Amino acid sequence: MLVLAVDTATPAVTAGVVELLPDSLTLLAQRVTVNAKAHGELLTPHIQACLAEAGRTFAELDAIVCGSGPGPFTGLRVGLATAGALGQALNRPVYPVPTPDALALDALALMLDPASGSSGGHPLLVATDARRREVYWAAYDALGRRVDGPHVERPADLAAKLPSLGVHQAVGEGAQLYADVLGLPVLDVKHPSPVSLVTAASAEVLAQARPAPLTPLYLRRPDAVEPVGRKRVTRA
Repeated sequence: MLVLAVDTATPAVTAGVVELLPDSLTLLAQRVTVNAKAHGELLTPHIQACLAEAGRTFAELDAIVCGSGPGPFTGLRVGLATAGALGQALNRPVYPVPTPDALALDALALMLDPASGSSGGHPLLVATDARRREVYWAAYDALGRRVDGPHVERPADLAAKLPSLGVHQAVGEGAQLYADVLGLPVLDVKHPSPVSLVTAASAEVLAQARPAPLTPLYLRRPDAVEPVGRKRVTRA
């Protein structure tokens, strides 16, 4: 199956084309640009470039996988709206994947890589930057399965919970920004890869299951508020 993967829940604009088989997964092309202000500008060109590099067309896609956050409102909406529009236009299923789940799989792959010197996976904290001096976080077991979260919290409040979570390492831009507060070794994984996004949804994609609703994980209310009254536009 040919799968398009996108994520805009972090400062990275991520797109990739992946060939998914029951027993293997092959990355055919990817584009990743770290620019928190360019999701709207770059995502569609990244998708087009990936398909061109892979020698495929939109019509050949079998499914779309999209990171569903949590993430800042503007960037996250770009990915979900683009994935949803493509799915509707192409009549293809769109599978949402919590972005921390993909980051945890990237971290697990790094820990299991013989070159890393690690003996295997470890309980893990994924923490991304939520701005406002907060982090989005989720906890995972040694097999990369989510056991808590996602939540949004101040780093100091999260640090107080770490002993009960039993995590040994951390990944994500939030973990790097607040490493001194969290006090955990930080692996060099900041943004989800197309491979991890597709891996997280692979069972559903291969089974051609009905996707879950394409619902963004905002975790907090937007800054915008409804006006309480009409503004006078003429002189009294």
